[in-house]
Amino acid sequence: MLKTRIRPWHIVTVLCLLYIVIVLLRSGGDPLALVTLGTRFDQGDPHGTEGYDGQFVYYIARDPTTAAAFIDVPAYRFQRILLPILGQVLALGQTPLIPWTLLVINLVSLAVGTALLEHLLAQQKISRWYALTYGLTIGTFGAVRLSLPEPLAYALVLGGIILAQHERWLWSAVLFALAALARETTLLFPFAYGLYMLSRRHVRTASVFGAVTLLPFAVWQMVLYQHFGTLGINSGGAMATPFEIIPFAGVVRIFTESPPDARLGLLAVYGAVLVPFILVPALWALWCCWKDWPNWSACTFLLFANAAIMPFVPFSTYREPLGILRFIVGLQLAVILYAAERRRGRALRNSTIWILTLLFAFTLLQT
Repeated sequence: MLKTRIRPWHIVTVLCLLYIVIVLLRSGGDPLALVTLGTRFDQGDPHGTEGYDGQFVYYIARDPTTAAAFIDVPAYRFQRILLPILGQVLALGQTPLIPWTLLVINLVSLAVGTALLEHLLAQQKISRWYALTYGLTIGTFGAVRLSLPEPLAYALVLGGIILAQHERWLWSAVLFALAALARETTLLFPFAYGLYMLSRRHVRTASVFGAVTLLPFAVWQMVLYQHFGTLGINSGGAMATPFEIIPFAGVVRIFTESPPDARLGLLAVYGAVLVPFILVPALWALWCCWKDWPNWSACTFLLFANAAIMPFVPFSTYREPLGILRFIVGLQLAVILYAAERRRGRALRNSTIWILTLLFAFTLLQT
């Protein structure tokens, strides 16, 4: 009799499916609950509900030619074109199927991404179960429920990392290029690999790798500029603030720009999110990079690229708990891979605290 070995990606997939079933049951079986439409954009009501970012993925997938009328910042949303286009293609032009195809893509991506991270951990002879730190966090698990691009983008990143480890740089670049068209912040990973290759004086390889990775993204940005009069590269959608110049000014502004009588409450709420899940891991990562200099491996470069951006993340991202927890998925991966390579058992155990972000999934049931 064959024995089935339960793996982390099995658990992640089953739990996500159960969660989606609960969401659908609460919505009366309406699949549009998975894209979280807001009447402000869907019906043009300036005083209506806001919805969430998955609605823009849905609008683009439904009809790219008319979607701009329903989007807050069209160029910014359209730059993440891969998920909506795949959703449209799989739906075969049937609009009612689009929420389902977006769900299937993201659910498969979450399972594949978790399995790929398992593989990377097993290569280092580290327990596969630390892959749950990626699969059971709000930035990936919750993104499936909200029809967001993170599961697809980071599954492609993990595939690119595996190929890079085998020095299959061309195919690795192809996956990173696709990841960038799903979510632009994934460019931190090929950027880190480019620095790694240049540090080893592999200039020709780095040049080809960089060109293959960046060319599709650059061409798409030019297309967006032609159609919308602006590039897609931005710090966010409507009401977004730019990247900060002063380190961690985005965190400080949460308190300085809040009413004095609300600051104590904000300190408790945001401190509970930002300190353990973002600030401590980012500062730890930067300290590790400093300590390791100049003997950096590829994983150290990945850690540095994803940690070094955190002090300059915009105020508008830091002030939205779900937004910043989506932003740090790359940092989560980099910390796990670095800790596995360096046999940092305590760091791996501490990284499991990110699983607690899944508690935010309960608030998404009301979204």
